[in-house]
Amino acid sequence: MFYIRTYNKISSRGLSSFPADFYQVSEEESQPHGILLRSQKLHDIDLPESVLGIARAGAGTNNIPVSKFTEKGVVVFNTPGANANAVKELVLAGLLLGSRGILQGRDYVNTLTEMSDSDEMAKLLEQEKKHYAGRELMGKTLGIVGLGAIGSLVADVALALGMKVVGYDPALSIDAAWRLSSQVKRMESLEQLLGRVDYVTLHIPAIAATKHLINEDTLQLMKSTACILNFARASIVDSNAVVQALDAGALGQYICDFPEPWLINHKKVIAVPHIGASTAEAEENCATMAVAQLREFLEHGNIKNSVNFPTTELARGHGNTHARLTFTNHNKPGVLGQVLSIFAEHEINIVDMVNKSRDDIAYNILDMSEQPSQETLNAMKAISAVLNVRVL
Repeated sequence: MFYIRTYNKISSRGLSSFPADFYQVSEEESQPHGILLRSQKLHDIDLPESVLGIARAGAGTNNIPVSKFTEKGVVVFNTPGANANAVKELVLAGLLLGSRGILQGRDYVNTLTEMSDSDEMAKLLEQEKKHYAGRELMGKTLGIVGLGAIGSLVADVALALGMKVVGYDPALSIDAAWRLSSQVKRMESLEQLLGRVDYVTLHIPAIAATKHLINEDTLQLMKSTACILNFARASIVDSNAVVQALDAGALGQYICDFPEPWLINHKKVIAVPHIGASTAEAEENCATMAVAQLREFLEHGNIKNSVNFPTTELARGHGNTHARLTFTNHNKPGVLGQVLSIFAEHEINIVDMVNKSRDDIAYNILDMSEQPSQETLNAMKAISAVLNVRVL
């Protein structure tokens, strides 16, 4: 039986993917094997020694002390792409709201509460509509910073609207490159991109290297009429510098998912309350994906979409395999050799294995012809570089 501790409200559709015969899921579990959460902060929580893996139903993991848990050999998962469509649609809404005087016109209309004559109202609105004229998206240039799951979807919808799309992503993966339309023109630098766009949308993680990527200096590269859309993370944009640029007429508009006190009621700002992934479909997708990844790890030792461990998969099904063992170790020379020598000493045959590393961590899956003895396991655990050993 596996025990799962949940934080926050997790989609019931996702939780139903845990087989009741093998999993016990609750918000009170004190010694869980796995943790499933959304936005709960774990920085000040004492993690039980029983925890093997943590899965966040979402893309960002800034609410999880990943480095601290890595040292404990705990695998941290996220769900990249599960909420991509929801964010894409909100970006599209932002583009449309930012290009036309929709909200401003709505606010004006709502002030006409004293009028009772429809013809009189129609005449007035015909005179006033010029104040809410906008511009069309067709033919305008959209810059996308970050061309992953969300960025590539945004690119597709922008191209369908007749926009020109340029992109910048120094860490573009091969898989992401395959997804990207050939019509997206890649820029060699952020500076090159910012200098030519009418709109720029951000889809990058919140890490040290991206903190205040949009700042006083980079804002000076942009057109005075340009619009910035930030549905990624608040820290990527120096919003104080943005307000100064808006007030000085050096920037056209700022649309974001992260309200801050100095953004409220600014006439050139549209701020919504962090609703990028707040759709029923996105919450279900994230939860279902998180559960699937946690189950695959707990039941088979396979790792996919971890933010701190290497992707590691070994298919089951060898006829002469009677046990599977996994172990995590500091990525140092000679550790695997020490482990293999222990198996040789105890005359245990390894049928198949996979060894992967990521930064300072190495992870291993071994299929064996027989169940290892407690003596064998103790010998492995005695190796100083080994963080944990698990028999599945």
